Amino acid sequence: MNDDAKFKVFFWLATATSLCFIVYLLRGMMAPFVIAGLMAYLADPLADKLEARGLSRTLAVLIIFSFLAALIIAILLFLIPLLAAQMDSLLQSLPTIIEWFYQQTLPLLQSLTGLNEPTDIFNEFKSKLSSDWQSASGFLGLLVSNLTRSGYAVIAWLGAFALVPVVAFFMLRDWDVFVAQLLQILPRSRVDQVKRLATQCDAVLGEFLRGQLLIMLLLGLIYAVGLSIIGIDLALLLGLTAGLASIVPYLGVVVGILLAGIAALAQFQEWIYLLAVLLVFGVGQLLESLFLTPILVGDKIGLHPVVVIFAILAGGQLFGFVGVLLALPVTAILSVLAAEGLSNYKASHLYNDELGQSSPKLKE
Repeated sequence: MNDDAKFKVFFWLATATSLCFIVYLLRGMMAPFVIAGLMAYLADPLADKLEARGLSRTLAVLIIFSFLAALIIAILLFLIPLLAAQMDSLLQSLPTIIEWFYQQTLPLLQSLTGLNEPTDIFNEFKSKLSSDWQSASGFLGLLVSNLTRSGYAVIAWLGAFALVPVVAFFMLRDWDVFVAQLLQILPRSRVDQVKRLATQCDAVLGEFLRGQLLIMLLLGLIYAVGLSIIGIDLALLLGLTAGLASIVPYLGVVVGILLAGIAALAQFQEWIYLLAVLLVFGVGQLLESLFLTPILVGDKIGLHPVVVIFAILAGGQLFGFVGVLLALPVTAILSVLAAEGLSNYKASHLYNDELGQSSPKLKE
């Protein structure tokens, strides 16, 4: 490798390392910008289509944001009363759930494990639980009492939440300008290669993000409807929780079965309802495997479930909430770059000389 090639490698490695370090230092304030960037990225194809129909970019973005605002408001008006009622029901019934667990499940665990220590712990926990929740007038009272203890955190959270649509609007409006400016600063000899890799990354990332969001939403609805048919009072809350957890492979099923199983046993106090819960989540998994994932996501991302789990945990460990948001998009992009690097490696002298073969030309 000549000096010029070494300098290029060092330059790009230093640039990538510096960017990662800056993100790490600013991780506490990056969440609104990351969310806004993802929103702008997902909405850009729709803005391009509206712009192709003769609308100005600003007007196209205004139409998209107006539609999204109306949709979000309608969903919130429908969901918030239901979720608040179910959360209040959950908080009121948790002492009963603990009591049932103490009377029915704990003796079984003690007989299987031979441990008697958990008895005192559950007695103390149950007493604390009952006294704390009975002093709060429902879910809203408990929520307000907790939020008022840290007013600064609430104000900061509301400010960050309000910042997301503003940043997303300007990022979506100027998205094509950002892309064009980025291409202008690239080395001229690498523009075509970068465009090709960017197109591949966009195909993988765009389809995965849009498809995965739809799958999470549909799974949440499937689980909520199924649990409602069984008659579980917290069906909507449990279904949406399991749907959101589905961003990690199989985590939604595990979380859903665990929480819904506890809710069903506490409500009906009959073990037969566990079979109904297992049936609901089994049907959901079957629909996801046979229809939702092949249709909405396909096999373009090609990430192993272990890689997805590791990426989310590593992102959360390194960058907190921002890392969780960026984990799968970054991993999807890295999978495309890794495939490109492997292809170039197999076309290099380093790989082929070991076999005594001539080396084909590297991909440009």
